[in-house]
Amino acid sequence: MQISSRFTVGLHILTAIDFFHKDYKVTSDFLAGSIGTNPVLIRRLLGQLRDAKLITVPRGTGGCELAKPLNEITFWDVYQAVDAIEDDSLFRMHDHPNPKCPVGRNIGALLGDKLASIQAAMEEKMKQYTLADLHEGLDELLKQEAAI
Repeated sequence: MQISSRFTVGLHILTAIDFFHKDYKVTSDFLAGSIGTNPVLIRRLLGQLRDAKLITVPRGTGGCELAKPLNEITFWDVYQAVDAIEDDSLFRMHDHPNPKCPVGRNIGALLGDKLASIQAAMEEKMKQYTLADLHEGLDELLKQEAAI
């Protein structure tokens, strides 16, 4: 069980757009070079981020821009935009527990509310972090690198 890497790639895309947009035309090829993946995957994610109204992609000119201020784009927004999990459930129950086993026939009922609570807590925490946090963190890391 794991959240899809589309989530962290989506955050990478948005952070790179923020960082590079003043100096470069931020295209899918440009982003693919930063992320180390295929531009086709990046174009698919850019489409999802555009559909979620997190970025704008002008026709013809190429390049992308953030559609909102950094402090208005949360990790939760990105998570939702890129379909980071299947069927809106972080936890997937195994398919065929033994109905003749007392644990097997009851494990779903035992775990259901607990797993939902864990997922809700994670989602609430994601709403507390924004791209502004990544912007500030990147600035700090770059200052530390420059001091070395």
